Amino acid sequence: MKTIAIALIIALSHSANTQIGPENSNKTGRHQTDKQPNSRTMETQAMQVVSDFLTAVQQGNQAKLAASLHPNVEWDQPGSNRFSGTKKSSTEVFKMVGGMFDVSDNSLALTDVKVLTANGNSVACLVHWKAVQPNGGILDVDNIDVYTVEKGQIIKAKVYSANVAQEDNFWLK
Repeated sequence: MKTIAIALIIALSHSANTQIGPENSNKTGRHQTDKQPNSRTMETQAMQVVSDFLTAVQQGNQAKLAASLHPNVEWDQPGSNRFSGTKKSSTEVFKMVGGMFDVSDNSLALTDVKVLTANGNSVACLVHWKAVQPNGGILDVDNIDVYTVEKGQIIKAKVYSANVAQEDNFWLK
């Protein structure tokens, strides 16, 4: 499964024409692309929205999270567990995440954002999640999240798990 995740990141990086290297990184560590200025501006704005959103997730900044998600966001969560499926609003997304915190005894944490790259208004990122349940269950998984940004808000999120079986076993039905 990790091979699929790595292949997807490589494909996304190539499709975004991302040049990886310190000479092409800005001061925040984000990579710049070879696209035209309008596309670069769109990508820069989309990357900023997603970067701010992920930082808010890590910090538990509820106000920033709420502002980052469009009220009618479509969120696609993988697997066949109690949190899987498509959520059709920010209210449903917050209900899902609240449930995840309950099940994990508030231990769910976004521990790393490894890659963040854009193609137009779509931003893909490789992130790492950890959580521990009171009964000893452990979640330790990479995900690839693909966010679509319009007018400064995330309007769509599609999550790909590097280990859906681990997530299904952790979250249960």
